[in-house]
Amino acid sequence: MKSLRYEKMNGRSIRIHRIPAAIVAILVICLLIYLCNTDEEQQPAMYGMLRNQNKVNMRKLLIGSIQAAQRGGLEILSVARTRNLKERSKGKTDEGANDPFTDADARSHCVMKHGLQRIFPRIQIFSEEDKEQCNEANTFDLDPTVLHETAKIPDELINISDVTVWIDPLDATQEFTEQLYEYVTTMVCVAVRGKPVIGVIHSPFIGQTAWAWIDRSMSEYLATIIAGEHDTSNPIITVSRSHAGDVKDLVRAVFGEKSNILTAAGAGYKVLQVASNNATAYLHSTKIKKWDICAGDAILRALGGTMTTLDNKLIDYGRGESPVNARGLLATVVQHDQYIEKLMTYRENQKTKQR
Repeated sequence: MKSLRYEKMNGRSIRIHRIPAAIVAILVICLLIYLCNTDEEQQPAMYGMLRNQNKVNMRKLLIGSIQAAQRGGLEILSVARTRNLKERSKGKTDEGANDPFTDADARSHCVMKHGLQRIFPRIQIFSEEDKEQCNEANTFDLDPTVLHETAKIPDELINISDVTVWIDPLDATQEFTEQLYEYVTTMVCVAVRGKPVIGVIHSPFIGQTAWAWIDRSMSEYLATIIAGEHDTSNPIITVSRSHAGDVKDLVRAVFGEKSNILTAAGAGYKVLQVASNNATAYLHSTKIKKWDICAGDAILRALGGTMTTLDNKLIDYGRGESPVNARGLLATVVQHDQYIEKLMTYRENQKTKQR
């Protein structure tokens, strides 16, 4: 058999046989031709893995999001039991209210973000407490049993570059320090190309997790809700307890002095009040962070509802966008157009008077 002889190395010759090398080259070429001309389902598993390395399975991401919210809730419960909050202030909000931070915020952030980041290392994740250093963080493995038995959820692959995850490790921290635990939630939202598609709102002290994947599935709790018709002339508007701004005056000016105002804390809690028909709308007149509202936005959309800015624009949760929504918001399950029309007409009249 013909071969090529190379220089001796350490007293030994290196031989490369021409015929076997040619056979290998031919086989590689044939494999490449085969892969390029066959359907993806028929291609070898290894090639499929290579093609999918830039994609994420949304079913797994839903499971991970539910687990992250629930694990964060466990950290909050643990801190609440000790009452060793290690409370400090992050400063003042735009409305002049204290913006507290506790050990529960930190521990929930670390388990939620690092737990998801370990499973989905290439996904862009934003958390309210991203400045917090996590020297040690509990993590978790995916557990499909967090989905209810009747949930039929497909394995759907999405480009990783299109996905953004928003985390609120502890919504309503001020109320947490005051032991008003019913307002406290943890939230995870998955946005695809800026649109919220998966939302998880977990209420750790109630033991309830509301989740939805738009047009795919939702938690049993949300599935039992039937949207009701409401009279916009006599609405029940839920507004912020600690970041109210001028929203109460705005409600009365737009909807009348007899409007019912439901004061509550936590954006997640207020969205659930709207989803549960305990309030007809959620109104916020000042800036608000996107990790506060993204999960609720997804859940409302899954229920056929709407969340917009006060100038009736959908909110973009893409990675290149600001984490702050500075244009207020209106959230409803039904009759959004009627509510937003009254708001926009009032605001336009106010601008006219100021000219």
